[in-house]
Amino acid sequence: MRAEDDIDMTIRKNRALYRAVHRGTKEMDFLLGRFASNCVADMSASDLTVFEELLTFPDPILAEALVDQKGEFSGAINSLLERIRQFHSNRDQR
Repeated sequence: MRAEDDIDMTIRKNRALYRAVHRGTKEMDFLLGRFASNCVADMSASDLTVFEELLTFPDPILAEALVDQKGEFSGAINSLLERIRQFHSNRDQR
């Protein structure tokens, strides 16, 4: 991997982390921000692309998807939503 690619990934990860933590509603800041704080650094380029796509959805749609498991999304988005749910479920059990 070239140095420019590393820099681009770092910028993308930092931007995604910021967007996840500063959603506009405290609930989404918590749900997405905690997940991002713990997981973004280890994401591959393709995982990060899916996460960036997820971040484009409005908070009410994401809240329904995460909490009520409503909505129809692509397979990759559904997998990521499940990963976020699992992350919070595992944290609650500690």
